[in-house]
Amino acid sequence: MHSVDIAMALTFAVIASTVILYAVERYPIETVALGSVTAFIVIFSIFPVETPDGHQVATADFLMGFANPALVTVICLLIIGQGLFQTDALEGPAKTIVRMTRGRSALATIPILLAVAVLSAFLNNTPVVVMFLPILTAVAATVGQSSSRVLMPLSFIAILGGMTTLIGSSTNLLVANYAAQSSDLQLSFFSFTPIGLIIAGVGSLYVFFVMPHLMTTRKTMAEEFQATSGKQFIAQIEITYGHPLVGVEAVSGMFPKLKDMTVRLVQRGQEPLLPPFENVVLSPGDTVIVAATRNALANALARRQPLMEAETEQASPGRDQQAVQPGSISLAEVVVAPASRLMGRTLPQSGFYADTGCLVMGIQRRSRMPRMAMNDIRLEAGDVLLVAGSEEDISRLRGNRDVLLLDWSTAEVPRRRYAPRALAIFAVVVALAASGLVPIVSAAIGGTFAMIASGCLNIRQAMRAIDSRIFMLVGASLAAAVALEATGGATAIASALVYALHGASAPVILSALFFLVMVLTNFLSNNAAAVLFTPIAINLANQIGQPPEAFVVCLIIAANTSFATPIGYQTNLIVMGPGHYRFIDFIRAGVPLALILWLTFSLVAPWYYGMSVTH
Repeated sequence: MHSVDIAMALTFAVIASTVILYAVERYPIETVALGSVTAFIVIFSIFPVETPDGHQVATADFLMGFANPALVTVICLLIIGQGLFQTDALEGPAKTIVRMTRGRSALATIPILLAVAVLSAFLNNTPVVVMFLPILTAVAATVGQSSSRVLMPLSFIAILGGMTTLIGSSTNLLVANYAAQSSDLQLSFFSFTPIGLIIAGVGSLYVFFVMPHLMTTRKTMAEEFQATSGKQFIAQIEITYGHPLVGVEAVSGMFPKLKDMTVRLVQRGQEPLLPPFENVVLSPGDTVIVAATRNALANALARRQPLMEAETEQASPGRDQQAVQPGSISLAEVVVAPASRLMGRTLPQSGFYADTGCLVMGIQRRSRMPRMAMNDIRLEAGDVLLVAGSEEDISRLRGNRDVLLLDWSTAEVPRRRYAPRALAIFAVVVALAASGLVPIVSAAIGGTFAMIASGCLNIRQAMRAIDSRIFMLVGASLAAAVALEATGGATAIASALVYALHGASAPVILSALFFLVMVLTNFLSNNAAAVLFTPIAINLANQIGQPPEAFVVCLIIAANTSFATPIGYQTNLIVMGPGHYRFIDFIRAGVPLALILWLTFSLVAPWYYGMSVTH
């Protein structure tokens, strides 16, 4: 018993230290999480603890969390989301939403979040968040907003919607079933919907109008650079037989299908056609010289019917010949180095592809924008070349002495021709998960395999989608839950609550119960917190002569108040990677929301259930 008490005290110390270190962010999350797991293994090796069924807690028990189905589900869903991203599958729906809301980000995102809240009341929160995460990300990108502004609200709104009906969350059903077995309380589908709507409504007002001011925009370094890069490249489009631009006619001196580019010259044989273009119809053999941003050129390359070719089977004889290998294509920017062998040469003369395996898609010159074909431009030191190639070929440019690779600029071109199959896979995964025909972990694993097998993703892209922070956070939090349950730490907390509240009025006891469960549910799983406190809640109600329903509903709503940490709920983990969130972001935005819900419940519940404020 003495060994158990020491192990319990050390468990509390490790959990408290871990949370503090997560919050201060002085050390990487992965390091802190691994340290906490190591600490538990050491503690339970020195002070052995047996569970009530006689099983001694071993190292394997602390490592089981790393194979937890919930963790596997989150990782697989991240990979499926990467498949949608790599194919730009949701660009069309996002543009439609933005067009309908006239580009105003608030008008675009709030209706989507309200739809999420309604659906979460009737479906499992996880597939709802999975369904809307890529849509919201695409909408945010279309209106020039960081995804970090919308993805945490998405998770929070889904959790709020889930606390309004009996099937809104698995926790709700678990508590209701447990209460029905241990008492006469039978909760119906809408038993706590009125008070749930009040709590969720107050929380939604915070999410929509207060939370945006507390959030920090989080972007990767590459996104920071690319978002501010509006520089123009000179590029050329070879018009071949069957090209999407064949037969396109100039309107008011411009070409409507090239609205994101400035056409500077159309080379027709030996005759250059200069703007404004009147009665010019593009035909095979023409070369269109354009000035365009990197994004515009990437979009032209990524279209299902590409305007530009990264392969030169159809390229004109004057172009820098040879092809980028089919499959995954990346774009990067390189600078022509001082004393480079490229200086004074045109691209066809330079043999750049033969040396590097990368095809030059555009040239950017800081001093002036030459009005000539790209292949006629003689390169100078300081010119920026936009190159396309495989990731391996672009990586080899780091050792090239003729050009300097800008590492942050490397990004893969979306495989838009695979967008329909990526959408189909995503739809099947969501439908299976929402219908309950198969477990969500099975649907997620199957969807991951389908994304890779169908060519929407390659293995390297899939592995890149796995967030090491999420992997270590979940594994470490489940190890902490094992330690708490094995030492009786969670039960000790509950017993202390009963003892401390002896003689208090019913509203005070109800409020204290909510607060304690609210805190624990952000570190244990919400289902674990709910199962632990259901008998305690019913006993508290019986001891003070109050209806058990108020205490069971208190437990349901409090167990769903998982906003303060990313490990508090699965949807928080799902948005953590795509939103580039840190642990402190959840504390900053989630703690005020949890406190607001606690205060709201403490004020509304006594009135709603007719409790007296005096004992």
